[in-house]
Amino acid sequence: MNLLFDKAALAGKRILVTGGGSGLGRELATGLAKHGAKVYICGRRESVLTEAAAHILSETGSSVSTMICDLRNAEMVENMIEQIWQEGPLNGLINNAAANFIAPTKDLSPRGYEAIRSTVMDGSFFTTLACGKRWIKEGIKGAVLSNLVSWVWTGSAFVVPAAMAKSAINNMTQSLAVEWGGYGIRLNAIAPGPFPTEGAWEKLNPIEDSSVGATQSDQIPMRRYGRMEELQNLVIFLMSDACEFLTGQTIAIDGAHHLAAPSTFAGLTELTDEQWAKAKEKIKAASERDKKMRSV
Repeated sequence: MNLLFDKAALAGKRILVTGGGSGLGRELATGLAKHGAKVYICGRRESVLTEAAAHILSETGSSVSTMICDLRNAEMVENMIEQIWQEGPLNGLINNAAANFIAPTKDLSPRGYEAIRSTVMDGSFFTTLACGKRWIKEGIKGAVLSNLVSWVWTGSAFVVPAAMAKSAINNMTQSLAVEWGGYGIRLNAIAPGPFPTEGAWEKLNPIEDSSVGATQSDQIPMRRYGRMEELQNLVIFLMSDACEFLTGQTIAIDGAHHLAAPSTFAGLTELTDEQWAKAKEKIKAASERDKKMRSV
């Protein structure tokens, strides 16, 4: 599939992608860089960010700046944004960083809940506020785009903390679109359906021996998963100046998945305890691997 927009569609834009070192974040950062944006990516794992920057450079010819930051820490977020601003103000922010895994809610620990909620809700708010107050002070028309899920409208079993936290950011998008609209600051969100990526896919679809997996393509009305170019095209449009009157919206790009039954994880109610145990082990292994990479 050919990319839709001119290569200079985002020329002059300076955009931060949180969680831009892996998964959808890396894909979005690549799409932005291909269209002329100066891209910053942040995360907690230096090795992952370094590899992502090298990948984006090879794909686009554009260098990417990497920032180590734990978005759950408001002071670290403030310091990161101030460091970026010393080079020049951002024009855009993509709240992409997230944490999630499937689990029966009755088995969740407070620590597990906190890890998801603090990354998704607190991290997105801290970063949005750090950029927004600078844009307001300096008279800059900024744009915020948050990467959400269709569960903000429907809810979803077995991912309750993520559904709650993403719903909060959906509400933030609507609220600040009104509060900050007079400053020329736009806030929108996207709700992608299944776009398979390594890492996230392991934690959300780890049940190989089940016919009721979370994201079967035959449950999507268009009978396929999303293509990264499609997601990139939507993001490029929303981060451009092509339609500045568009704000306060969350746009689904999921092949009508959220409009069809069953909902994303509804089929998992059929799993046995043995299947859940296997899924838990795979999720744990993926998480342990991520922890080891953060220490590199």
